Amino acid sequence: MTQDRPFLGIMLMLGFCVLIPASDAIGKILGATLPIALIVFYRVLSQVVLLGPLSAATGGKLIPAPEHRGPVLLRSVLYIGGIGMMYLALRYLPLADAVAIAFVMPFIMLLLGHWFLGEEVGARRLGACVVGFIGTLLVVQPSFAAVGWPALLPLGVAVLFSLFMLVTRSIAKDMDPVALQATSGALAAIILLPVLLLGTALGWTDIRFAAVNSTEFWLFVVMGVVGTVAHLLMTWSLRYAPSATLAPMQYLEIPFATIVGYLVFRDLPNGLAAVGIVVTISAGLYIIARERAAPAPPAQEPQAGQ
Repeated sequence: MTQDRPFLGIMLMLGFCVLIPASDAIGKILGATLPIALIVFYRVLSQVVLLGPLSAATGGKLIPAPEHRGPVLLRSVLYIGGIGMMYLALRYLPLADAVAIAFVMPFIMLLLGHWFLGEEVGARRLGACVVGFIGTLLVVQPSFAAVGWPALLPLGVAVLFSLFMLVTRSIAKDMDPVALQATSGALAAIILLPVLLLGTALGWTDIRFAAVNSTEFWLFVVMGVVGTVAHLLMTWSLRYAPSATLAPMQYLEIPFATIVGYLVFRDLPNGLAAVGIVVTISAGLYIIARERAAPAPPAQEPQAGQ
């Protein structure tokens, strides 16, 4: 089992935050003309193509141990749902707004940790969760007024990726990250292939195969490489540091997404959304500050005769 190395975990998560907005931006471009499920399929297939041979060459085990097979399968399903919802949201929302709304995720993770892992959540942390959710609603409100229900899709992304992160953390210390990503990609592709075939036969709009031109092909290649490296860095980070330690680093994804969104699409959050982003980030950082300030449990006094 790998020992925690928090600084290395933080640096790896920083790499994820820099790269993933670029992958999402390409997904937004492709999602304007291509079926969402097809984009997700090529995205997960790229993980297999890129990481399968690398895992085999480095001795990674592509078939998980029996106790990990259920979590790896669940992780793949959550990944399909999460990135599928994100690419669909990006069809309607600016990149920075979609990412900012999805950043209710750290608060969901805090509550899930309390409900499922028995972690303590005091009144101040709970209050910060409420404030952070209010900030998220400030970002949602103008987007909802503009596009309707698709503005709520990033909230679904937040729920699915919160569960994804918890599952990843539970197995990341015991599995090779490259093998984990390759296996997850293979399982996701296996799940999606019959769904796409069925959708093609039935003429479903966003769940079907479709021809791609040369530009779209190369965009798929770049998205696959960047996205695969980004999620590999995220998986590595969870191997070396707890989710609570990495949570503040994830907020850096919002300014990077804002920069990418402006450079590629000339999109910037409006005034109310910008206020909501600041409120959300502040609430999240407050939770982290409380985690850092929490005193360590006192060492037990040795008993007489010990």
